[in-house]
Amino acid sequence: MTTDSLPVRPPDTPVAPEPGRGPRPGPRRRRFSLRPSAGRQHHAGPLAYVLLGLASLLSLFPLYWTLVAASSDNTRVTQTPPPFLPGPHLLENLGKAWQDAALGKAMFNSLIVAGAVALSTVLFATLAGFAFAKLRFKGRNILLMLVIGTMMVPPQLGVVPLFMMMTELGWGQKLPAVIFPTLVSAVGVFFMRQYLAEALPDELVEAGRVDGAHSLRIFWSIVLPVARPAMAVLFMITFVHTWNDFFWPFIVLDMSNPTVPVALTQLSAGYVRDQSLIMAGALLGTLPLLALFVVFGRQIVGGIMQGAVKG
Repeated sequence: MTTDSLPVRPPDTPVAPEPGRGPRPGPRRRRFSLRPSAGRQHHAGPLAYVLLGLASLLSLFPLYWTLVAASSDNTRVTQTPPPFLPGPHLLENLGKAWQDAALGKAMFNSLIVAGAVALSTVLFATLAGFAFAKLRFKGRNILLMLVIGTMMVPPQLGVVPLFMMMTELGWGQKLPAVIFPTLVSAVGVFFMRQYLAEALPDELVEAGRVDGAHSLRIFWSIVLPVARPAMAVLFMITFVHTWNDFFWPFIVLDMSNPTVPVALTQLSAGYVRDQSLIMAGALLGTLPLLALFVVFGRQIVGGIMQGAVKG
């Protein structure tokens, strides 16, 4: 019998195994995956760099204009077109704004108020966020809805009763009247609850329960290390918001014991406003926030990325 008379087997027909041997391995097929490779680096194109550069310029322009106006005199600032290069009067305007607005005491007061409010908000918001995210108790969802509902109430509605309460406590024109009403915020509680619900595995909490740890011990040993990135972000946001808050401190404090935004109103008093002096005061009030971000910005961003990778 010749080879031409043998039956031709199609290429995809499986071959029967020989006696005493296992099945022959079939042809390997290449697997396609939508997931990127572990060591692959993605490079941005020219359009991405152009858009990022424009966004950076737009973000830095208000700060640059404040510097230009603070280093000029009032006549030059009000010209048309306005100046676009810094002038020679920066140190003179900064010194005058520091003296006229008593910014030394105002910055000390703002540092106390913003630091106390930020620390208390981080602590209480993390405790409440852990309770709403991982603890099981009756009325948990109702209480969470009530906390979120307080975010919908305008703060102006509670100014009059809150002012009367501070007066009855003897805290009128004092810093505790600014600190205690803002010791915790609903935004902070909701933010920490959402973060811990995703970043904190239930297995870690259950392991702590098995080891005999109570809730506070679990919070100290397990929750705080996991929540550190979100706590840093919440501290930064709360500190900046409290430092820039004007409405409530302007109502409850006077010019003898002001915060920075309240003290800056002294620079706009009078019949003719000196715009260069106002901008110099605004620049002085912004410098502590810029220094805070320069010192802690990299740690905050690095903590966010570390928490995202762990999550």
